[in-house]
Amino acid sequence: MLKTFFYPGKFVFTLLLATVPMLVQRAAAQSELQYVGELGISAGTAQYFGDLNTRRALNAMKPAVGIFYRKYMNDYIGLRAHFRYMQLGYSDTYNKNEFARRRNLSFNTDLFELALQGDFNFFRFEPGSLDKRFSPYLTGGVSGFHFNPYAYLDGKKYYLQPLHTEGQGTALYPDRKPYSLLSYAWLIGGGFKYNISRKVNVAIEALYRYTETDYLDDVSTTYAGPAAFPPGLDGQPTIAAQLQDRSGAVGTPIGVQGRQRGNSRDKDQYLTIELSISILFTSYHCKF
Repeated sequence: MLKTFFYPGKFVFTLLLATVPMLVQRAAAQSELQYVGELGISAGTAQYFGDLNTRRALNAMKPAVGIFYRKYMNDYIGLRAHFRYMQLGYSDTYNKNEFARRRNLSFNTDLFELALQGDFNFFRFEPGSLDKRFSPYLTGGVSGFHFNPYAYLDGKKYYLQPLHTEGQGTALYPDRKPYSLLSYAWLIGGGFKYNISRKVNVAIEALYRYTETDYLDDVSTTYAGPAAFPPGLDGQPTIAAQLQDRSGAVGTPIGVQGRQRGNSRDKDQYLTIELSISILFTSYHCKF
């Protein structure tokens, strides 16, 4: 009996019988649903920190919206591209420091940001499951952004970078170059995500940026002084002269040449707090 088992025909037949369950199992695995990514939108608030908000107060939060795509690498790690539009701004009227209140500067800016982020889930996250549908997570990465600070004078809007309010590009300050309206930032943050159905995730996230510019607010170093802003053809102070030193509107002007206007040692920063909702994408792949 044992010898007959090793006849070629019987051996192949037996091998096929043993292989069938494996083929069935593999076919089932190949048809198994797998989550590959998600497309979503985000909305929340943004807060600026810098020379006008040195105490990092959360008292001038402005809107932020975005759209993103997250690629799942596995149940713990995802890679994300996130485009955001937000508004940032602040005013010395919010400050309690006497010098800052007398300085009387303010700004606003529209900011457009494209971020590349890596997300790490603390718990195994499996959309559609009952016991692995929630996880806190960490996120980090880098972003490039465009900004253009502006302020109002007598109800009219003026963009500040072309005015060279700290003497950039003038003969008095050849070492002060006009700043770029493009910059980048390092990102770090975290949040909580929850899968509410087989097709939808929701999340809340706080994300902090350490930028490589000190001019989100158009404030960085010392006052250039009145000599850097000669009167116009009509003999009146120019718009640049008026916006570089706003202290005269609340008292005696303090914008003398060389006096501290900002702190160039620290770069500007900003924070977003967002809610997001996303639609999941699936495919059929073998996990084995």
